Amino acid sequence: MKKILIFPSGTEIAFEILNALKYSKFVEIYGGTSVSDHSDFVYKNLIKGFPFVTEPDFIDFLNDIIDREKIDCVYPAHDSACVILSKYASKIHAQVIITEYNTVRICRSKAETYRTFRNENFIPQIYESIEMVKEYPVFVKPEIGQGSIGAKKINSEYDLKEALRLDDSLIVCEYLPGKEYTVDCFTDRYGRLRVVKLRSRERIKAGISVRSQLIELDGEVKKIAEKINKRLKFRGVWFFQIKRDKGEKYRLMEISPRIPGTIGASRNLGINYAVLTLFDFWGYDVDIIDNNYAMTIDRAFHSVYKIGYQYEHVYIDFDDTLVIKGKVNIDLIKFIYQAKNMGKKIHILSKHIGNIYEELRKYNISELLFEDIWIIPMSKEKVAFIKEKNSIFIDDSFEERMKVHNKCAIPVFDLDMIEALIDWRM
Repeated sequence: MKKILIFPSGTEIAFEILNALKYSKFVEIYGGTSVSDHSDFVYKNLIKGFPFVTEPDFIDFLNDIIDREKIDCVYPAHDSACVILSKYASKIHAQVIITEYNTVRICRSKAETYRTFRNENFIPQIYESIEMVKEYPVFVKPEIGQGSIGAKKINSEYDLKEALRLDDSLIVCEYLPGKEYTVDCFTDRYGRLRVVKLRSRERIKAGISVRSQLIELDGEVKKIAEKINKRLKFRGVWFFQIKRDKGEKYRLMEISPRIPGTIGASRNLGINYAVLTLFDFWGYDVDIIDNNYAMTIDRAFHSVYKIGYQYEHVYIDFDDTLVIKGKVNIDLIKFIYQAKNMGKKIHILSKHIGNIYEELRKYNISELLFEDIWIIPMSKEKVAFIKEKNSIFIDDSFEERMKVHNKCAIPVFDLDMIEALIDWRM
């Protein structure tokens, strides 16, 4: 088993790498972060206090962590980290899972990217001066950047002059009014382009595609991918973004030598780019499974929680709690297994009428999950059966929760609160 450090661990890129690797029996995952962020909630092994990659002591700090924790591989999860880690890969005490530096450098700069492919017909029209612009709108974007930060549509010469007055390094190019796409790729260590997947960018938030649909790859996009792969030296996962011009031709927007945050659409077809990349870097020849069914991904904010309470016993109701509307409560059964994995003791407190053991078997719930199963007469209170102070109580009944809360002074949970009990750290 190899130890993998994802850095920085709090980006959307990092979370995709984490999701791709978290069930692999071949790796143990560590996160590294410079700031307090969502990493706190999703990494079991989290190392805080990293300097930013631009600080002079970053490589020394990283190497100290690698040596102390015996890290085998570092997986960059931000564009700036990709540049620094590829540039100093020979000085880092672990294998860096990134394409060679010259390719990363070219991809990081849109100006370098456009110069590299200036003779290709998929490069948009670039305007070197305001005088070259004969038609508006145009589009400006930072020479170095990610997402859509600093990029905008310019509708007039006045607005263009003002934009360039504020930042004369902006790239000015033709405005592309058509649809936008991401192309996910994988190149093995022999330089062979093994995967090309085209997906739409249907809804974009903060520069991230939050709704994306895999669509049939057409020949023009495949040729663009092959030309990029032939000109630059990729290894592992990479992607590029294209957009249609007013004549419906594809034009290149940017290339990146890393995992895109929304590549989960392809991963859930069976193409795990993060794992494929690791195994390629470890010297293995890889095979690829592509289930090739229709796939749409939609992303939204996902809340995770930490509760400031330690407990060893969990008391759970049965009717309308563990089983609700004739079905097993999936969130609660997940929590039960998590609690069992953590060594907690699970108890059922129920006023069920009938044979609860037959009901458990009916719903394929093993009675072995529970420390004990109490069937309580209607005349008695559930609160009388809770003896331990380090407990929590889960019940759909407000009346039952109120009694337990008041008399036992322990936390009580309704069904919508179960999400706060789930531990997502991997």
